[in-house]
Amino acid sequence: MYIALPLSMINVLAFRQSPDQITHFHHLLPLSLFIFLWANDTGAYCSGSLFGKHKLFPRISPAKSWEGSIGGGILVLTIAAFIGYSEIQGTNTSGLNILQWLGLALVVVVFGTWGDLVESLFKRTLGIKDSGTILPGHGGMLDRFDSALMAIPAAVIYLYTLTLF
Repeated sequence: MYIALPLSMINVLAFRQSPDQITHFHHLLPLSLFIFLWANDTGAYCSGSLFGKHKLFPRISPAKSWEGSIGGGILVLTIAAFIGYSEIQGTNTSGLNILQWLGLALVVVVFGTWGDLVESLFKRTLGIKDSGTILPGHGGMLDRFDSALMAIPAAVIYLYTLTLF
């Protein structure tokens, strides 16, 4: 359930019904969600490596810093603003305005970071370093998707709150 339910919720983001009850596939929301997650990880790693002084939760994940989290968030907000602006200039298939894109980005940053920390806590509690050996050097397959496990349900709830679906 911890893995299957959140990942299956991607379908909620991808398939929406129009007012005439026809289901349409929209690639932008699920794609942007993963772009936000990967940009958050990349931005956090780069800015944390350069500026990281204050540890986020040292007992759970000693390498993460507040500076890294802020840097990742800034990168994601920048990308969200660009996507929102591009959508408004184009067909706007998502139905979101720029502020709603920025809100979605904040939800993904906060809950994606939380998902990463929860998975790190699981590993620390079990006394293991990696969640698997399928992807050497990456901490296992679960480490590649841990942030998505919290961010996807949070994004769906956020978008339902906006009555997008």
